[in-house]
Amino acid sequence: MCWRLDSSEAPVCNEHYTFRLCVKRSGVARYTLVKNPKTSLELPAEISQCIRRALEEDIGPGDVTTNTIVPADASLRGRIVAKQDGVVAGLEIAKKVMLALDQRVKFLAQVDEGSNVTRGTVLADLEGPARALLTGERTALNFLGRMSGIATLTRKFVDAVSGTRAVILDTRKTAPGMRATDKLAVRLGGGQNHRTGLFDMVLIKDNHIDFAGSITAAVQRVRASETRLEIEVETRSLDNLREALALGVERILLDNMSTATMREAVTICEGRAKLEASGNVTLDNVLEVAGTGVDYISVGALTHSPAVFDVSLKYVA
Repeated sequence: MCWRLDSSEAPVCNEHYTFRLCVKRSGVARYTLVKNPKTSLELPAEISQCIRRALEEDIGPGDVTTNTIVPADASLRGRIVAKQDGVVAGLEIAKKVMLALDQRVKFLAQVDEGSNVTRGTVLADLEGPARALLTGERTALNFLGRMSGIATLTRKFVDAVSGTRAVILDTRKTAPGMRATDKLAVRLGGGQNHRTGLFDMVLIKDNHIDFAGSITAAVQRVRASETRLEIEVETRSLDNLREALALGVERILLDNMSTATMREAVTICEGRAKLEASGNVTLDNVLEVAGTGVDYISVGALTHSPAVFDVSLKYVA
């Protein structure tokens, strides 16, 4: 079996979501997920590259077991089934995996990306060359299981703060090489993405501040570079907050502050900057954090420790 994934090919789509390419005033290109029943989920090059790496890692020079046992002209039918309740994400990536192995595979999603499903729900029906389905099964389910796990956990946080102003954000604590799919899963779960990487936003953290000598010195160095990127400053005290506010930065991170301190920070800020709560946020305390009036709550756990969503691919006669 010969397989090749070309990132320049026409994207594999469904009819529910699309990536809209936005160029911010900084000149940095960002992908925004837009729900539109008449448009498709177009996968950016980063995700196609991620799929290619995963297949290369698993298949290597060839699937020795399948290729020696299964006839080249054999066909299979199967269905992907949810084995738990949760939010499904990654069906389009699973489809792309299969089509990368053989364009004759028919992959029909039975639910929308980002939808709530219950145990036993059929997520997709598949039909096509047996070798392609058997070889791609694990890679497809790995993507689907991880992404659905992230989306499910994200939805729990989003639902927990429903009715407040707080927006749930992810972080850069993603699986190496899988940032694009991890962050897509967060969006499908109802959360929003923080910066994509180190290139599309300035985030002055404690180590940067210590190196520069002060928040003021750090911000001055950034502005001297004439960057047009948004600047966020990490603060560890209310005095830090006041210093950052005096500098007119766009966003301020409240690092590991108590809810009482965060509430005071919101009062001091008076809307002059967006405030982000960060550090030790859990499902048990996220509503209390949201109740302080912060604009954003970043949760590293969304992508660094989600439980994998249990799915299986069952073959039928």
